[in-house]
Amino acid sequence: MIIPCIDLQGGKAVQLVRGRRRALAMDDVLGLLDRFRDYPVLHVIDLDAAMRRGNNARWIKRICRRAKMKVRVGGGIRTVARATRILAWGAEKVIIGSAAFREGEVNRAFLAKLAERVGPNHVIIALDTDRGQIVVRGWRERLAIRPSDVIPELEPFCSGFLSTFVDNEGTMKGTDLAWFRALRRAASLPLTAAGGIGSMREVRALEKAGMDAAVGMAIYTGKLRTGFRRH
Repeated sequence: MIIPCIDLQGGKAVQLVRGRRRALAMDDVLGLLDRFRDYPVLHVIDLDAAMRRGNNARWIKRICRRAKMKVRVGGGIRTVARATRILAWGAEKVIIGSAAFREGEVNRAFLAKLAERVGPNHVIIALDTDRGQIVVRGWRERLAIRPSDVIPELEPFCSGFLSTFVDNEGTMKGTDLAWFRALRRAASLPLTAAGGIGSMREVRALEKAGMDAAVGMAIYTGKLRTGFRRH
């Protein structure tokens, strides 16, 4: 399954290269819901909240309430209260990134409290990586741990994982299929791959390995425009 992504920054839908350089920016955020109407799942990421530069809560709330598909929301969700609020807006799941870790280790206290409050079935944990190591805080801080080191510890608190291969994010140069296949073997829960995906060959390879593909830049630029499977 292909999952389109809406990344929000300053009230616009944007696409960044490796989380830093803005390559695209679109004003008509809600118009994207019509563009993506045939997809069963949508990812919405608040980049400002992730980087502690404000938030796009107003837009997220509107997207959740208007969308016909299931919406998964991430970016700067650091408290149980915020996660609960987003789910109350209509999001199917929240994506937890930086808050899943504390001082370089799994933040079990927070994750246990979150899972108890909203249920693990409403939680996805982001395992974004740069050079093989988990990165947090808007991909600015690299932890001395790899996803495979912590997946078994994280699985009781969530319903699946979203892993972005930050090394190639936004480049459409292709992702690292071998990396994702190894990650898939380490996890018993569903895994969604992202970062650099630019061809249907990659989407099919990920699907064959049991993973969904979260795609941004390749959809917005039209590189994956026709002939691909949504369901």
